Amino acid sequence: MKLKYALVTGGSRGIGKAIALKLAEDLGYNILLNYNSNENAALETQELIVAKQVRCELLKFDVSSSEKVSQILEEWVNKNPESSIEVLINNAGIAKDGLFIWTKPEDWQSVINTSLNGFYNCSQAVLKNMLTQRYGRIINIVSLSGLKGNPGQVNYSAAKGAVIAATKALAQEIGKRKVTVNAVAPGFINSDMTADIDEANLKKMIPLNRFGETEEVANLVSFLASEKSSYITGEVININGGLYS
Repeated sequence: MKLKYALVTGGSRGIGKAIALKLAEDLGYNILLNYNSNENAALETQELIVAKQVRCELLKFDVSSSEKVSQILEEWVNKNPESSIEVLINNAGIAKDGLFIWTKPEDWQSVINTSLNGFYNCSQAVLKNMLTQRYGRIINIVSLSGLKGNPGQVNYSAAKGAVIAATKALAQEIGKRKVTVNAVAPGFINSDMTADIDEANLKKMIPLNRFGETEEVANLVSFLASEKSSYITGEVININGGLYS
């Protein structure tokens, strides 16, 4: 019996951390926790995951580097022939907000590289094995911005919108092999990314009158990563308190 793993990119903090913990707790997955720079946060999260009685390995790489992603994941697969990656959570993302007219080329490229190219790099690295084992779950964390667009986030909206379209297309390509591909689109969630946002004013626009919690997003992802979601693919599921759907 192979050891089953879930790979969570950008998993050291925020939504990624909550997802990694939930996959360990609900589904008993061992976790491959990817991080790029914050080693202390990754180690803290690793400790919490191991406390759930599963394994957790840290993988340091920048998802935007195709060479690094393929090299590190290939090495891991070769060293762990008794293990398989069944679930991929493409969560890593960055925001460089500002009006489009002032957006520098590097701020455009870095956001696109992390969210969109990161989806390509990580999915490519694990997909062949998922197709061979005829089972897999790819879940892309997108955003309200990718669905309705958000002023001051043209780069972020473009990246997330592209991943939404890619989710729908890839799902149709690989469904016959029992590999599903879905996207989760959070609205305003309490995390580092929303720490500087004026919650008091914004929550008036939200029917549920509050920001969401990372655990609420993780609950939805856990469902999509489970057997319970076996007939759902190519979907984008909103989780935004009724703000937009």
